[in-house]
Amino acid sequence: MHLNQIVIFADTVFAQEVDGEMVLLDMNSENYFGLDGVGTDIWKAIEEKKVLKEVLETLLEQYDVEEEVLKNDLFTFVKKLQENGLVEVQDV
Repeated sequence: MHLNQIVIFADTVFAQEVDGEMVLLDMNSENYFGLDGVGTDIWKAIEEKKVLKEVLETLLEQYDVEEEVLKNDLFTFVKKLQENGLVEVQDV
């Protein structure tokens, strides 16, 4: 995974924010996923920006954290979404 990739949400995933946290439903597996506040911020940044480099830049404006730490956290989060069939990652 690298910063010049885009994240595409699966068509079968529905997301709804409830009390500041995102709830995801994958219609294929019928599994629910709950995101905490940070996960919700990442999800929203991906919805808005798509390209991982721009998502990282948006999150760096929101959080006081080292860029490399945030980049690793972002990649880990996206990999988990990908493993669960919620997103695809593609080169730009």
